[in-house]
Amino acid sequence: MRILVICGAGASSTFVAQRLRRAAHAAGIECTAFAGTEASLPIDLDSADMVLVGPHLHPTLAQIEAAAEARGTEVVLLPEDIFNDFDGTRTLALVRRLVAFADGGHV
Repeated sequence: MRILVICGAGASSTFVAQRLRRAAHAAGIECTAFAGTEASLPIDLDSADMVLVGPHLHPTLAQIEAAAEARGTEVVLLPEDIFNDFDGTRTLALVRRLVAFADGGHV
């Protein structure tokens, strides 16, 4: 699974993506997580199966969802406290729940 994490400038999303990659690796889950920005979204969407959106981008969520829908890419608004997930395990759990839901309960 290829997961794009976006924020306004790319700094916050870089931390979330790095932590998610480490948590996935530690759990033995094959996952590619990479950071992007709202501006790079049109290009980055071509490489993503899922987009995790920083909570501060909530006002533009509808536009992000519209761009992703055209490619069949799932969009998820991250919770406000996601940047406190220092080891990435909460973010990984969120992704796993979403994947399980999309697959009818199978992770």
